[in-house]
Amino acid sequence: MDEVIAEKYRELLETGFQFAGSFKDPTMFIDTKAEGISICGKGEEDFINIYIIVSNNVIDDIKYLCNCDPTANVVVETLCRMAKGKTLKEAKELTKEQFYEAIGSDGGTVRRKVWGTIELLNRVFGRYEAKLAESKL
Repeated sequence: MDEVIAEKYRELLETGFQFAGSFKDPTMFIDTKAEGISICGKGEEDFINIYIIVSNNVIDDIKYLCNCDPTANVVVETLCRMAKGKTLKEAKELTKEQFYEAIGSDGGTVRRKVWGTIELLNRVFGRYEAKLAESKL
């Protein structure tokens, strides 16, 4: 694990995982296993579930539950911090460079986990937007 990730993870342990948790009836529920995008490790027990509340096309709140490695934990915390308060369009447009800058690293497994996170957002948000458009027909 690279030094920056180790430091960020220590900070999360000390200050608490701000976005850890879930919602009973989220607008969107993202299951990395069901999506086939491994952001965590590849173990049977590894997972990330993301819960998103959307109101007027804005991410009002976002939380996650996970059993994953420290790098994935740092990436998903960063995602939540960056996405909360953004419109779905803005959140879909988050770039890997913005993640790397927010995390402070693009080394080690950070690149793969960030890429997977961005792919996950694009896929799930795209389906949500298609469903909204379909319901307006």
